[in-house]
Amino acid sequence: WDWTLNANARALLALTRVAAPAMAPGSSIVAISSLGSVRVLENYTLVGVSKAALEALVRYLAVELAPRGVRVNAVSAGVVETGALEHFPNRDEMLASGAANPAGRLVSPEDVAGVVSFLCSPDAEMIRGQVVVIDGGWSLPAG
Repeated sequence: WDWTLNANARALLALTRVAAPAMAPGSSIVAISSLGSVRVLENYTLVGVSKAALEALVRYLAVELAPRGVRVNAVSAGVVETGALEHFPNRDEMLASGAANPAGRLVSPEDVAGVVSFLCSPDAEMIRGQVVVIDGGWSLPAG
């Protein structure tokens, strides 16, 4: 519990406390979350709760840092095949479920990087305190 909360929510807070004072107006902080922050996923309790805390922190930091011209947002990715999945006993099921989306494939690290890059660009100036979902439409269908 403590390790997972520290790795996700507390790490963002610690990073922001150190980095924000030196950040120029127009800078951006982007946290990485997951759909388990808002949906109950099997074997995901600790991570899901820590990502929910991370997303709440993003909203608070977005308001607190707005007067300095620093944007804070999050990207919530669907299933991405990374080493982190090795820690879940239902890894194969997670991969199959993640690929069963309207786009018909898993989210790639490059997909996530593209959204992060956009959020760091001047084009995202008015996006603040938001969680951008990138899941190939997985979270849209009912059932």
